[in-house]
Amino acid sequence: MPNLDPERYLRLTLTRREHFTDDVGVLHVEASEPISFTPGQYATLGLVVDDQPRPLLRPYSVIGTPGDTHLEFYLERVDDGQLTPHLWRLQPGATLWMRRKIVGRFVLDTEVHHHVMAATVTGVGPYLSILRTWLDTPASKRRNDRFLLIHGGSYASELGRYRHEMEDYAAQHDAITYIPTVSRPREALDWTGERGRVEDVLRKHWDAAGFPLHDTALYTCGHPQMIDKAQGIGARAGLSADRIHEEKYFVERH
Repeated sequence: MPNLDPERYLRLTLTRREHFTDDVGVLHVEASEPISFTPGQYATLGLVVDDQPRPLLRPYSVIGTPGDTHLEFYLERVDDGQLTPHLWRLQPGATLWMRRKIVGRFVLDTEVHHHVMAATVTGVGPYLSILRTWLDTPASKRRNDRFLLIHGGSYASELGRYRHEMEDYAAQHDAITYIPTVSRPREALDWTGERGRVEDVLRKHWDAAGFPLHDTALYTCGHPQMIDKAQGIGARAGLSADRIHEEKYFVERH
């Protein structure tokens, strides 16, 4: 076990692995102390591989609420990746490392009150943190926000239980609209939801939400192709550049 600087790294314990498909799933980890971060930010997660003196590190969006000791990381395995194949083989009780400094600017835009959130598969992670934290805030202190979240994947199974979590939020809170969409519905004959890529259905549901343009921000997280197309939709709608936010998950990020 490497002797890592406790001022820079926090030790995490894997408590559970949750697989949605063969290559999409969630790592549940527990820290020995509360984690401070702003919802939407990402952490640098690491694993010691082959007795190397330093952990192999990669950035992943944090799913959780600030001040909690439990975090979730929604990941896609890449077979020729350097890190995710190792993460897929971990068993509960395994040790991971995380840089204490959690960073990123992909956070709630507090200059507006209407939020259009577009995500591909694991890109929903930052939005889960934002919405969980918003919902955990007492109603008397909660911002008067409205959210439209469009969450897409090739298959419904890739969206996992997070789809059900978001559907529950939307059913219980008028401020939240959640639209799951799949681009290969023929392979799930029981699918009755939206069909198409995120960018294919974005404008339809954005228009239906009736958000005032001057009080709206667009967030795009996940596959670069979706991000580019969704941002084009936002720009053509008249959003200014400072109201369009992105967090790209490249296929090469392992």
